[in-house]
Amino acid sequence: MSEQRGMVERRGLGHWFTHLGLIIGVLFIFFPIWLAFVASTVTQADIVQPPMPLLPGGHFIENYTEALVSGVNAPVATMMFNSLIMALGITIGKIVISLTSAFAIVYFRFPGRTIFFWLIFLTLMLPVEVRIVPTYEVIANFGMLNSYSGLIFPLIASATATFLFRQFFLTVPDELTEAARVDGASPMQFFWHILLPMSRTNIAALFVILFIYGWNQYLWPLLITTDPSMNTIVMGIKQMFPSGDDLADWPVIMATSILAMVPPVIVVISMQKLFIRGLVDSEK
Repeated sequence: MSEQRGMVERRGLGHWFTHLGLIIGVLFIFFPIWLAFVASTVTQADIVQPPMPLLPGGHFIENYTEALVSGVNAPVATMMFNSLIMALGITIGKIVISLTSAFAIVYFRFPGRTIFFWLIFLTLMLPVEVRIVPTYEVIANFGMLNSYSGLIFPLIASATATFLFRQFFLTVPDELTEAARVDGASPMQFFWHILLPMSRTNIAALFVILFIYGWNQYLWPLLITTDPSMNTIVMGIKQMFPSGDDLADWPVIMATSILAMVPPVIVVISMQKLFIRGLVDSEK
């Protein structure tokens, strides 16, 4: 009895230490974000003259309004809209293409389907940075510079998502496929009414990851957008930093950085449960 009580006590102590470690880790991660938020609510003088305040100031509306309507080459609101279109286009495109390609590879019998799958998988060794010159040439020849299609189309193929959906489809029982065939369901009906609902958690997990991937793109938009009105928010933040002896408007820069975090945070919070289930749930 005493041994069991000792085990419970040790387990309880470890429980508290685990939570304490998690709290400390969260504070380490959250503190720089808090400093950025505080800096976005004070004046330039409050930031330049030490010590920097640790509590929000009274210039929240002023700084955030200026951040939304200002920008080095384009308003921040315009750049955030461009980033949103690009992130959603890349995310939806990757998921749609990966779902259909995995469905074709698993459920259709055609010569060389295994070879085609591994060819798709081998494209992981050719990220955008490696093929950026020929990709730029193709986009330029098609007249898609300074356009949403040019920002989205070169990035919508995903070998990783195709592999994940293929592995999930392989776990679907054959009896389910046979039952759908006996009931007279066509391949696309089986896909829409059975596979898609079963893939909901996987789609949600990939949606979160791919949205953040698309939102944080910097190199490709920097290369193909020469029109300031097509700049993305990540480019805009970089352009706000001064060059030479120019003075940075730190409250506006910090406000822009906080605004740039809002859409990804909303996506993560709104899809948190499905995201976690898609990553850890083993019961399909």
